[in-house]
Amino acid sequence: MSIDDLWYKNAVIYCLDVEKYQDANGDGVGDFEGLMRRLDYLQGLGVTCVWLQPFYPSPNRDNGYDVADFYGVSDKHGSLGDFVAFMEHAEALGIRVLVDLVVNHTSVDSPWFQQARADPGSFFRDWYVWSDMRPKNHKDGIVFPGQQTTTWTKDKRAGKYYFHRFYAHQPDLNTWHPYVRAEIQKIMGFWLQLGVSGFRMDAVPFLIEKKGAGIDRQVDFNLLKEMREFLQWRSGEAILLAEANVPPAESMEYFGDEGDRLQMMLNFPVNQRLFYALATGDLDPLIGALEDTRSRPRNAQWVHFLRSHDELDLGRLTPEQRKKVFDAFGPEKRMQLYDRGIRRRLAPMLGNDRRRLELAFSLLFSLPGTPMMQYGDEIGIGDNLRLPERECARTPMQWTAGRHGGFSRARRIVRPVINDKVYGCRRVNVADQRRDPQSLLNWTERMIRARKECPEISWGNFVVLRTNVPEVLAMRYDWRNTSLVTVHNFSSAKQTVRAKIGCARDGLLVEVFDGRHSKVRNDGAHHIELEGHAWRWFRVGGADNALDRSDLDLTNPMR
Repeated sequence: MSIDDLWYKNAVIYCLDVEKYQDANGDGVGDFEGLMRRLDYLQGLGVTCVWLQPFYPSPNRDNGYDVADFYGVSDKHGSLGDFVAFMEHAEALGIRVLVDLVVNHTSVDSPWFQQARADPGSFFRDWYVWSDMRPKNHKDGIVFPGQQTTTWTKDKRAGKYYFHRFYAHQPDLNTWHPYVRAEIQKIMGFWLQLGVSGFRMDAVPFLIEKKGAGIDRQVDFNLLKEMREFLQWRSGEAILLAEANVPPAESMEYFGDEGDRLQMMLNFPVNQRLFYALATGDLDPLIGALEDTRSRPRNAQWVHFLRSHDELDLGRLTPEQRKKVFDAFGPEKRMQLYDRGIRRRLAPMLGNDRRRLELAFSLLFSLPGTPMMQYGDEIGIGDNLRLPERECARTPMQWTAGRHGGFSRARRIVRPVINDKVYGCRRVNVADQRRDPQSLLNWTERMIRARKECPEISWGNFVVLRTNVPEVLAMRYDWRNTSLVTVHNFSSAKQTVRAKIGCARDGLLVEVFDGRHSKVRNDGAHHIELEGHAWRWFRVGGADNALDRSDLDLTNPMR
């Protein structure tokens, strides 16, 4: 199968919030006109797919995830016409667009909920989940400990309690109701018609569960199949990317045994163990998570990420493992969130250490799947811990050293730009890094370019190689008679790694990024030197993957 048939397999996804990216009209809030002006920057970086966080009409009590109208664009971001103009420019540049599909719940301001609460006979009454009495287990399943005290809240006008998995201002939709399911398809169809390439689905485990007082846990994976079938009828190339932080054993239920449900899932099992490995040098849990998530349908794909717009969720680590990650990356209570996560940006978590940042990005782009970046990480943006909850890591993009970091010319803006001595916009911004050949931005652009030329990582099978150094992760990818080897040192000490590659033409390893090639030694292994927190990528047997390897001269890697 051509790598273009399943475009998402070799994509580079970039997640951003329109509100915080670029303000074009000077009102202090990011908009689609501003984002459109920055699409050429994203294309130059190597991004092939942009994931937009919610931009719909919303009271914005939860960063837009409290949607009031699924069929519109918030006035602060522009109009539907501005969205269409943005989509046209993205298509011209070859950039696909995913939008957040937040249909587990609505805002209390939604006309659906307002009609449901006002009239017991309303068409929308059964679109939500009600109870005459507050259930005894109303504190079970709270998502935001410390910020949320119940999942059932009394609505005075309705005279009933309504269910909300998240905040009280986000009543859950009854997604087992046939009219709600039909409406979800209408929402999908609307945005597909405007050119999007799919949806990032929010809170999928809650979306598919049956909700109500006294109801035992039931899930309906058929909802995902229905959504997939509708999607494929409307657009053969569109995809569903799910946020589903579930154990690996459950992931096949989301993909579907025949790959007929979700195409993509964020790989939370690997993400959590990756940060444990970065904190401790202990690779066994990470290798276990890679093996546990190896199985997937042929047309399905994992999405790997370092940080996202949410906290770094460590809820599936053991208490001992979680404490070690907290100690390394979020030792202060103000850096932690919901008793399970870290609310910091990547650069501060890694101490702004360039070696460790490059190691983390090399891992992101070489783990088996599709990489996803959070906006601003390519320049090492920081965080503002004075802002509440997750907002500390959702500050405006830093474009220049000027006022508000070049985000806006307004007097006041939606969130303050980072302004400290280490991560402030005067030190960390796109304009300055673009001029510096050694900057993190230019390094990341080169890394992305190389990653896009290594489809073995996205399409191939992987093997974790045995080495003599427990803190070093060595992996081999095989695809279409070509192989790629990556080596990452999670320790701060210099290491000499011995590894047997175990595939055809493995007598020669050609470095992808520099000239430190490796030839097999008399013991049948390669001896690879790595500085502390260093990494290397090698092609097996040749300089690239474009040649027929059957008669390759292994004595001359450039022949």
